[in-house]
Amino acid sequence: MWKEFKAFAVKGNAMDLAVAFILGAAFNKIVSSLVDDILMPPIGALTSRFDFTGLFINLSRQPVASVAQAKKDGIPVIAYGHFINNIITFLIVAFVVFMVVREINRFHKQDTEQKEAVTKKCPRCFSEIPIEATRCPQCTSELEHV
Repeated sequence: MWKEFKAFAVKGNAMDLAVAFILGAAFNKIVSSLVDDILMPPIGALTSRFDFTGLFINLSRQPVASVAQAKKDGIPVIAYGHFINNIITFLIVAFVVFMVVREINRFHKQDTEQKEAVTKKCPRCFSEIPIEATRCPQCTSELEHV
C-alpha cells in the first residue's frame, strides 16, 4: 500500500495539483490586495463611502446598534450587508481574473500564430514541413506555393 501511495503522490497529476494549489493561494493574496487596496477605495469614494456591512436584521427583541455589538452580546442577526459586500468583492475578483486570463490567452494565441506561420502540412502525407518548402521531404510530392 505504501508503494501505491508513493506512486500516486509523485505522479505528475498529484504534483501538478499541489503546485496549482500553492500558486492559487499566492494568486489569491495578489487578487485580494488588488481588490482591497486598489479597486475598492475608488469605488468607496464614488459611493460616498457607503458601507454595506452595517446592514442587518435583528432576530431578537433586544435593541442592537451594530452587527459587531450583536456578535459581542450573542444576539442573533442576519448580517445581509456582509453578504452584499462579499457578492461585490466576488464580482470584482471574477472580473479581474477574467481580464488576466483573457490577456494570457491573447499572448498565448499570438505565440501559437507565430509558430503556425513557420510550418505547414503537406496535403498528401500531412507531415509538418517548413512553409518555404516546394517538395515534401517525407513523401517527395511537389507542393504548390499558396
